[in-house]
Amino acid sequence: MLECTFVKVAPESDFSVINLPLGIFSVDGRAPQVGVAIGDKVLDMTALAEAGLFKSIEALDATVFAQPHLNDYMALGRPVWQAVRRALQDLLTNEHNPVRKQLTENNKQNSVLVLMDSVKMHLPARIGDYTDFYASREHATNVGVMFRGKDNALMPNWTHLPVGYHGRASSIVVSGTPLHRPNGQRRPDQTKPPVFGPSMRLDYELEMGFFVGPGNDLGAPLSLQQAEDNIFGVVLLNDWSARDIQAWEYVPLGPFLGKNFGTTISPWVVTMDALEPFRVPQPKQDPQPLPYLRDSSASGSGYDIQLEVHIQPNGQGDFYPLTKSNLKYMYWSLKQQLAHHTVNGCNMQPGDLCGTGTISGPTKDSFGSMLELCWSGKNDIQLGDSGLVRKFIEDGDVIRLSGFCQTSDGHRVGFGKCVGQILPAKTLDFC
Repeated sequence: MLECTFVKVAPESDFSVINLPLGIFSVDGRAPQVGVAIGDKVLDMTALAEAGLFKSIEALDATVFAQPHLNDYMALGRPVWQAVRRALQDLLTNEHNPVRKQLTENNKQNSVLVLMDSVKMHLPARIGDYTDFYASREHATNVGVMFRGKDNALMPNWTHLPVGYHGRASSIVVSGTPLHRPNGQRRPDQTKPPVFGPSMRLDYELEMGFFVGPGNDLGAPLSLQQAEDNIFGVVLLNDWSARDIQAWEYVPLGPFLGKNFGTTISPWVVTMDALEPFRVPQPKQDPQPLPYLRDSSASGSGYDIQLEVHIQPNGQGDFYPLTKSNLKYMYWSLKQQLAHHTVNGCNMQPGDLCGTGTISGPTKDSFGSMLELCWSGKNDIQLGDSGLVRKFIEDGDVIRLSGFCQTSDGHRVGFGKCVGQILPAKTLDFC
């Protein structure tokens, strides 16, 4: 069992020595740069590079750690990512590590450490493109039953390919960024023309997002194995949804203004190597996918990641549980999503982001959206024993996503928090 002896890490910390997620931080107004989370500290990767920790990694240009984004590091590929991870773990667990001994002898341990409470976190990558999938069978079925009936819940293509659409990269924000309730067209009365105004059915979507690593050239699809090697890591993702705007606009081309007003992600990217111990079989796929999506991986292509959503109602101090789900419920795996995305020759680039779609499970408490929890407005959602209820998000409400895995020996691999508050819609004097 690895034990971090360089800094103290509380057992309940999301950021153990087997996690080591990467992110972009700044402190005291200085330029953003790459850091790694460990316990309640951030490892300054630029300072560690200057101390010589990575000098034996030939394919690594350590100036990537001084960049205000992870794109250049993501482009280096898995062998480099794994070598950096091994170097970090040796520093943190081996008292005889030469760089660690040098730092200790010169009393400079703190020169490579920053208190997490003192940093400002930024988006981890310069996101060129964003695609959102629809990969949870339970979620797709629930929504289909609501709007098309039980006998036509899933569209004919759904069990044959990972359905997705292109989202808006420019409105992806880091955790803690408030968003205004969107304005748009909606049609609350189907016998009358549409009206314009603030969305009245604003919702969260519990998702995870994965960042692309090196990517592929235009016209060169990725196999499943290549796709797996091209996934850098995973974040929590809340794909905010204005259900009433979306319902009116989405035929025939899919979501537009009901989605692109904002997507919130957590700041720390948990690498696939950190998630390796938590592989599980994905749900059985029936019918069998076509050969390019057919997965015979012995280690399993799903991940046992426990996910939760809480709400802090406007003006309240407490958070109340809404959803308790798990990534292992997802029908289409991460690598299937990426392989399908490229099979037509589409080129993916370092820092591109893909969302899984809402992750719902088989029980009501595992439904990953308020649309499902209130069954499109038919039921109230009770907020604990507070007496408060919701159907959809109200102004001032805060939504918090969290997620973690845990080994049998107590090591925790967590994602931190993905938090956003909804502010009132802006008044538009031209509408």
